[in-house]
Order: sequence, then structure tokens, then C-alpha cells
Amino acid sequence: MQTDHADAALDAVLARLNAALGNKDIDAVARLFQEECYWRDLVLFTWNLRTLEGHGQIRDMLEHQLAQVEPVRFGRDARETVSDEAGLLQGWIEIETNTARGYGHIRVKDGRIWTLLTTMSELKGHEEPSGVRRPKGAEHGSSRTRQSWLEKREQEAAELGYQTQPYVLIIGGGQGGIALAARLRQLDVPAIIIEKNERAGDSWRKRYKSLCLHDPVWYDHLPYIPFPENWPIFAPKDKIGDWLEMYTKIMELNYWTSSVCQSARYDEQRGEWEVTVLREGKPVVLRPKQLVLATGMSGKPNIPSFPGQDEFQGEQHHSSRHPGPDAYSGKNVVVIGANNSAHDICAALWEAGANVTMVQRSSTHIVRSDTLMDIGLGGLYSEQALANGMTTRKADLTFASLPYKIMAQFQIPLYDQMRERDAGFYAKLEAAGFMLDWGDDGSGLFMKYLRRGSGYYIDVGACDLIIDGSIKLQSRTDVSHLTRDAVVLKSGVHLPADLVVYATGYGSMNGWAADLISREVADKVGKCWGLGSDTTKDPGPWEGEQRNMWKPTQQEALWFHGGNLHQSRHYSQYLSLQLKARQVGLPVQVYGLQEVHHQR
Repeated sequence: MQTDHADAALDAVLARLNAALGNKDIDAVARLFQEECYWRDLVLFTWNLRTLEGHGQIRDMLEHQLAQVEPVRFGRDARETVSDEAGLLQGWIEIETNTARGYGHIRVKDGRIWTLLTTMSELKGHEEPSGVRRPKGAEHGSSRTRQSWLEKREQEAAELGYQTQPYVLIIGGGQGGIALAARLRQLDVPAIIIEKNERAGDSWRKRYKSLCLHDPVWYDHLPYIPFPENWPIFAPKDKIGDWLEMYTKIMELNYWTSSVCQSARYDEQRGEWEVTVLREGKPVVLRPKQLVLATGMSGKPNIPSFPGQDEFQGEQHHSSRHPGPDAYSGKNVVVIGANNSAHDICAALWEAGANVTMVQRSSTHIVRSDTLMDIGLGGLYSEQALANGMTTRKADLTFASLPYKIMAQFQIPLYDQMRERDAGFYAKLEAAGFMLDWGDDGSGLFMKYLRRGSGYYIDVGACDLIIDGSIKLQSRTDVSHLTRDAVVLKSGVHLPADLVVYATGYGSMNGWAADLISREVADKVGKCWGLGSDTTKDPGPWEGEQRNMWKPTQQEALWFHGGNLHQSRHYSQYLSLQLKARQVGLPVQVYGLQEVHHQR
């Protein structure tokens, strides 16, 4: 279809949608959608993150929410091209409600809507001071009471948390907390980040020395400040640490280092938290209205319990505490686990001259880095994507526009291509005894990440060491017990060990809520992460969105923010707007508050 005809076809669909919404004819709105249809809303209509599946769910949402957001207008973004390929009409849309402006994406089949994405971009009257609204900075004229920028910053830093209270307290100063605080700063929401380490970025610096990003640079930008064009594709951990530290200064974040949150309690009557923080050895009581746990999507380290751990005479620690390989040259090391951290740690130990054995207790999905970048990410996050006009914002929204319910069916063909391209590589891995999988349904890495956040390795070289035997492998078995100097497997194999590394993953983020607040609150909120896909480590029922992430929870004024750099960047926008709306007293009516089906 020619561009003008495609534009007209999309305009006609949007005109019918606007008319039905204007007439408050909810049944007419539903009839504009295919029988199999999906409306993914990020805050704009629901004040929540919700995917509505089918006419019934769309009707129910509009019956509850339309009166709160009307008048509503959908319009085609005239700056973007409407595509029409194989009968599928796709376009970018601008949306306006009575309180907000939004942006989204639409897919239309046979004149009816198949998928609809609506996202909140800004709150009316509370727009970010950017572009034509950017602050002047310099204060022209003369005044005897003038304060310099530095004096204002120093006064703010001295008073916030003492004479004045933050509206939002963010526990955790990694990329998630930093990205959210940057968004809140631009929205004029007073916030403090609490970080236990001595410097911003230490959560990266203090990990094992071979750690680097396995996601490419185009996927990993922070809000407002993209990485420079000469930034490496896969950044080493210390370089990321320095970037985060720089970012906190440039973005003027209130970042409390060497600070530990000791306890938190929600005061129902006052509508605020009472949080005790030990800052540089001195207790401080903070009273924020909103509390955000940005302690990492992975949650608390998951350390297995095996008989004999108390008798073992060597070292043992979780992968999150692994200092690196330097002290273990010539030593016997057993690494329990076979996912990203396990591979990275094993490879670094081998390079340092250790005798290292990987114990693989369950199957792992492997994808080679170059292949993933080419087939899995290249269309959205690459130099070629940029050349084709695919900005970071558009890439994020394109990815978000595909509902999780049908995402797997789009991923399966991509991973079939990867399996075919690297068939010889996989044959060698299996011949070495490695247990491979492609996800429960063959949908590969991204779905595994979204469903369970574990179970995969992006290969940057460790697999070749397994194939040639440099990293020894014990698979199809588990640990029976530890002795004074060895790990004994259920297969009967004794592995001499000076060090045992538990690369055994992490628990749910609400484990931090149990530690900081109470087990009761943690169970009230329930498990974080996962879609309810009823696949391995992601029990049903189906949720359609990440459990409890970036949205209201069953505990008033408690939020969870985490994920990789991409998610920290993208979803911090929606969390910051939800917090801003509450700060300024906008009428917020949440639709479809997350139910609790799993507590841990």
C-alpha cells in the first residue's frame, strides 16, 4: 500500500476509536479490536502496568477508567511513516488525556486493532524542563542575596534528610536507583538514594574483575545522557562504575554513600515511612512519603545448603562476593552453577591458572554473543539500526509494543535461526557433556530473562574452554555434601577444592522487603518478577506483566525498581510519573492492582 493510503487507513481507524471514546460507547471501542487483541497500557489509562487481553478485559478497564481520563484523543504521529506489509498496518500514535500526554504504537489487521501500546510521556503542567523549557542557568541582573549554583547545591545536600524530608527514598544506588533519581530530579521530586558502598558505581567495581556487560552499548544508555559514540560495545565493569559515578554528579543526584538502611516502617495514619539509616556511622531517621527498593532485579543471593559446609576448611562464597581469580592460581576451584556468572568466573579462574570445575545441575540456554547481536538485537539496538532511524526511544517502545502473551511466538523463529547458524558449536558443547536448552518452548534468552531472570549464558568465550576441557565439567548430577577439602557429587565423584563458588542465582526482590520492613509486608506484596507463564521457575497464573515491578503494590507507597540497564532506563520513566502524580495530588485511580499468588 502506498504511504498516503496507509496514512489514510490508520487515520480512519483512529477516527473511529476517537468517536467511540467520545461517545463513551465502550462496546463500540471493543468492536474496533480483533477477537484476539491486546492493549498494553503503561500508566496512561490504568495508572498501572497492565496488558488487557481480549474484548472483555478492554471493556472492564474502560468501564473503570474512562471517566477518570476523558476526554481522550488518539492521533497519528505525522513525523513517522506508517507501514503496511502483508496486510499488517503499523504506526506510531500520540495520545492525550485530561491529565497527561502519551505516545504509543498500533498494529491493525483487516481494519481492526490487533495490538495497542499506550504509554504516559508527561503530566500536563508538570513537564520536564528540557528542550524549549530548559532552565536559563545564569541569573542576569544584580542581587546581594544571590546564591551561586554551587551554594544552592551545597545547601540542598546539607538540608535534605535533616531540615527537609525527601518525598521519595530510594534504597539501592546501582543503575536502577540512579536512573529513577535522575527522572525524579527533572520532575522536581525531592529524592535521596541510599547506597551502602563508599562510591557510586561500587556495586560494579566490587564484582569479579572479568565482569563486563554482555548487552551491547546501544541497549544500555541511561536517561538523558547516552554513552559517547566511542564507548566500547561491551563495557568492562570498572568503566561502567566510573560512568555511574560521573552520572550522579552531572545529574545532581542526592546520593548518600556509606549508608545502610537498617529498618523501615509504614505509618498508616501519617501516610509516610519511618526509615532508620546509618549514614557514615551516624543514625538518621527519614520520613519519605514513598519508598522504592532498587536493590537489583536479582534480589538476595540464593545460597544453597549442603551437608558439610560447616566442616569445609577452604573458602566458600556466593558469586556476588567473588573477588576475582588472582588469589587462586594453582588452586582447585569448584563452581556450582552454569549460567552467566558461573561461566565468567570459570573463564577468569582458568586464565589465572586455577584448576577449575563447573558443576552443572540443570540445563542452560547458550547463545553466542555475535549471533545474538546480529539476529536478536540488530534490528533495534545496533549501529545499523541507528543509521535506519531507530532511536533508543523508538527501539524501547517497539520492544514494549509486543505483548508478552505473544512475544514467544516472535522469538522462536529467531532462536531457530541461531541454533541453525551455530549448529556445529552446539554439537561440540553437547559432546563435552553440557546440558543445553532453548527455554521450555524454544523461545530462547529474552523470554527466559522475563520469566525467571536466570538459566542462560551469552557466550563470550567460556564455552570454548568447556569444549576443549580447559574448564572441567560435571553435569547431570548435584552436590551430595562437602568434606574438609572436597565437594562430593551425588554421582560419587570427589572434587578436591580450595574454593567453592556458589553461582546459584538470587531470590525474589521482596526478600529485601522482608529484611528491611517485615516478613508480613514481603508476603503481602508477594513475589517479584516473572510473567506467570507456568514455565520453569515462573509459576502461573498468567500475569501478563512483570510481577510487582515499576508499579503499585499491595503495600501502600512501596515500589520495586530493577532490571538491566535497558529496563532501568525505560521503566524509570513510568515509575517517576506515578510518583510525581502522587506528590502533586493528582487523582490517581489504579486499575488492576497486582494480586498475590506467590509470596517467595
